[in-house]
Amino acid sequence: MQLDSVTLPDDLLWVNEYDWNPVKQNLDRSLSGALLVQEQAASYGRPIELSGGEEAGWVDRATVEQLLALSLIPNKVMTLTTADLRAFSVIFDRSGGAPIEARQIMPFAYPDDSYQYSLSIRLLTVETVEAPE
Repeated sequence: MQLDSVTLPDDLLWVNEYDWNPVKQNLDRSLSGALLVQEQAASYGRPIELSGGEEAGWVDRATVEQLLALSLIPNKVMTLTTADLRAFSVIFDRSGGAPIEARQIMPFAYPDDSYQYSLSIRLLTVETVEAPE
């Protein structure tokens, strides 16, 4: 799995893959009480949350530092390529807080670059990208 120039473990799970519906709906009532329904397909904005929990998707501290550096760039559009070679143009999803969460697997006061972390990354799709052949 790849996020821009950062290699991610292939066992990170897309935990909210089927939670999004691209058809958006607005319900309202007219003055007569009739139900007014408007629907439209959303092109972009699909949330992608990648997480391994405590059991999978571990990364080293150096990878966490690379991801944090990417997250400090405003409006950074990146390519996410999943393990099954689907590709998405994404930005970091900051709407619910930090877009990257990393927790030490075994707490240690002075970890080096090889120390292992569990990882969660929150992204939003911004445009469609063709999958590599």
